[in-house]
Amino acid sequence: MKEHKREKHGEEHVIVENKQEEPEQTQTTQPAEESPEDKIAALNDKYLRLAAEFDNYRRRTAKERLDLVLTASEETIVGVLPVLDDCERALDVLRRSDGDNSVAIEGTELIYNKLFSYLESKGLKKIESVGKELNTDFHEAIAQLPAHKKEHRHKIMEVVQQGYTLNGKVIRFAKVVIGI
Repeated sequence: MKEHKREKHGEEHVIVENKQEEPEQTQTTQPAEESPEDKIAALNDKYLRLAAEFDNYRRRTAKERLDLVLTASEETIVGVLPVLDDCERALDVLRRSDGDNSVAIEGTELIYNKLFSYLESKGLKKIESVGKELNTDFHEAIAQLPAHKKEHRHKIMEVVQQGYTLNGKVIRFAKVVIGI
């Protein structure tokens, strides 16, 4: 029992608190002692999991590095593709034009072949399309034409823009015309 006295403007107030003080109980729960074999098994399990996690990390980063090396030049090669297209168009125009253009054709073919063989050495490949079924993983149909023969139906009749893959990854879809 505690008494508190307070005076307020000449009046004395006595406040009595009935508080039973409880003895503090200290309950410490100690876990049951683990046997040394259990500790060894737990540490061994932890070690094996950590080793497996590190091995997975090492494999994943090695794969990411390899992918980065294979596709590091992708942006540059995609930027060069319009030049390759221009060479193909120039060769087409030179072959169809009248007159003796054999020197111009030979020079343009030389430049085109050098450029394309270099890009091929870096993993670039053309997507073969004419006469094949439309595959949306490699082709983009931009037009349809009536097919004169039954075997040309639902097949690619013409390539408007050549498609390419770089190390198996499509970097530009082939824009094609299909027969209906």
